Amino acid sequence: MLGDCNPDVLVLDGDVTPAFGQQEKLVGSIDLVVGGSAAITAVAAARLGLNVALVAAVGADPAGAFMLDQLTREGVDVGAVVIRAQTPTGMTVALSRGRDRAILTALGAMTSLTAADVPGTLLARARHVHVSSYFLLEDSLGPGLAGLLSAARAGGATTSLDTNWDPSGRWGDERLAAAIAQTDLLLPNEAEALRLSGAGSLDDAVSTLAAAGRRLVVKLGERGVVCADRSARHEVSLPAATPVDTTGAGDCFNAGLIAGLLQGLALPAAAALGCATGALSTGGLGGTASAPDLPTAARLAALASETSGMPPGAHERFRNKK
Repeated sequence: MLGDCNPDVLVLDGDVTPAFGQQEKLVGSIDLVVGGSAAITAVAAARLGLNVALVAAVGADPAGAFMLDQLTREGVDVGAVVIRAQTPTGMTVALSRGRDRAILTALGAMTSLTAADVPGTLLARARHVHVSSYFLLEDSLGPGLAGLLSAARAGGATTSLDTNWDPSGRWGDERLAAAIAQTDLLLPNEAEALRLSGAGSLDDAVSTLAAAGRRLVVKLGERGVVCADRSARHEVSLPAATPVDTTGAGDCFNAGLIAGLLQGLALPAAAALGCATGALSTGGLGGTASAPDLPTAARLAALASETSGMPPGAHERFRNKK
């Protein structure tokens, strides 16, 4: 796993809108939990039985020590996490109200991570390399990411990328395009897929993003996911559930999907395992408290519904032939 690693200060209640004017407002709970998309995915993948190493950057401060301690307790190898002595660990405040949340992030040390920080020996051992939160690390990691992913693939690993949201609103440049070209599996949510593709609808976004031959999974929240490549499209969903907190659900989905693919499952079946992992993670506060083990996730994945449709863009090609 490669990307962000920072604590989340999670504020949970039905109404978490701050009242300015020096007013104090009471909320249901405030917790300090594992945060950062890459760190959450790493913990969820370790819970599913994968051997996981995280490459990230933290400060030499209590927040960084908290993250390293929590990750180590979960069995994540943190030997490649870089400690920046002069820079504070990034932190996030997440205001969460069930299915929705607002996120405030101070980037701190996370933006110092570069491709040169990834040990070559670790890359050579990897079966899969997953990158999270590209846009938070765009200026530091972006310049070398395409080469890093290319080297991973040359060594026999598969690759995946979850860009997450772009706070700048630019949504990438030639560096991102080069990285995506070396990505076997692209993992946006619906809003991100629309922005990355420039499309006006989900169908058009799926067609555009899957056109280059890579596999694509678009996360749709409680509606499940759409999986696509050039030859097929599948929609996978689970029975509805009531979440306690959706923080990190997409990151846990990524872990389940990757675990399924590394087991040799077909993309729709792996996506069902991802959906189950993400859904179960919403049963507790924060991104990792309720991340399941593999047997628990597999039992829920067995309840998934799958529908198959025409390949992305096939409707348009069919119309053009008339």
